[in-house]
Amino acid sequence: MVAREINVELLLSRRVYALNGKCIGRLEEVRAEMRDGECVLTEFLVGVYALFERLAAWSIGRSILRTLRLKRRDGGYRVPWNQLDLSDPERPRLKCAVSDLSPIVAE
Repeated sequence: MVAREINVELLLSRRVYALNGKCIGRLEEVRAEMRDGECVLTEFLVGVYALFERLAAWSIGRSILRTLRLKRRDGGYRVPWNQLDLSDPERPRLKCAVSDLSPIVAE
């Protein structure tokens, strides 16, 4: 497998597409953690809830979402690092079904 580099800032706000070609939301955050002195990518956050989580604005965000009557299923998803196809960074695509993803839950 050939290693590639992709600038994270170029992925942010890109639409993410499901296996059926429908957009499930925009990529709003990339999560990583330190393991043995190296930064390791763990997951991507996609959707409106992910945007509020990135901005650390849950209290304001919940009010806005209630006003817009956004349904929980439309909120967003946690996408494991290995379930997002970035071979075309302009159009990231899931490698799994949307139903296999964990939803982002407002705390």
